[in-house]
Amino acid sequence: MEIRSLQTESDRRSAVPLLRQLWADAARDEILSWTDGDDYHLFGRFDGDELIGVAGVLEATHLHHVRHAWLYDLVVDEPRRGEGHGAALVEHVEAWATDRGCEYVALASPLGKDGVHEFYERQEYEKWGYVVEKSLQGND
Repeated sequence: MEIRSLQTESDRRSAVPLLRQLWADAARDEILSWTDGDDYHLFGRFDGDELIGVAGVLEATHLHHVRHAWLYDLVVDEPRRGEGHGAALVEHVEAWATDRGCEYVALASPLGKDGVHEFYERQEYEKWGYVVEKSLQGND
């Protein structure tokens, strides 16, 4: 097993089916667009040549988190979940963020995703507040 950076368009294309397991409503081209950002870093977990999980991260500096890595995307292929691949990706992101001088890794997770929340708690992540949002689409 290895984790490596997915930097080329070909690499990112190979990650689209996995990312669509997380973002089912996102079109392939939309995913390719956001994963191509200069500040977005995509990592893949491989079993031989098979891509079985991905993590997408942005570095940022905002208020209480000072310099941190924001974990936007973490998904392991459905049949491979529960085998420790997600934990390995999180550990890799934490080491990467530490090497880049980040003080935290942070993320948002939707309400009702109890299994996801339990996963992050096992990785020693703390819930400390809420992310709140308001859609500005359709507010004419």
